[in-house]
Amino acid sequence: MHKQKTIMQIDDKITLKKIHPCGGKEWKIARIGADIKLQCLTCGKYVNLTRDELKKRAVSGVGQAKE
Repeated sequence: MHKQKTIMQIDDKITLKKIHPCGGKEWKIARIGADIKLQCLTCGKYVNLTRDELKKRAVSGVGQAKE
């Protein structure tokens, strides 16, 4: 069985399982490197997650550019 790679790009919008303290669930990918930097679309705060953490916490939208 082959692992399917997820393709993430800057400005992709994703939804995480856990709600941010401000009440937001929607995030935007701000930077991709060893860690992924996400920006909350409700309050504008930034959070860094590893790729594995992001794959576990994401509900939808990883690898899909939404306009």
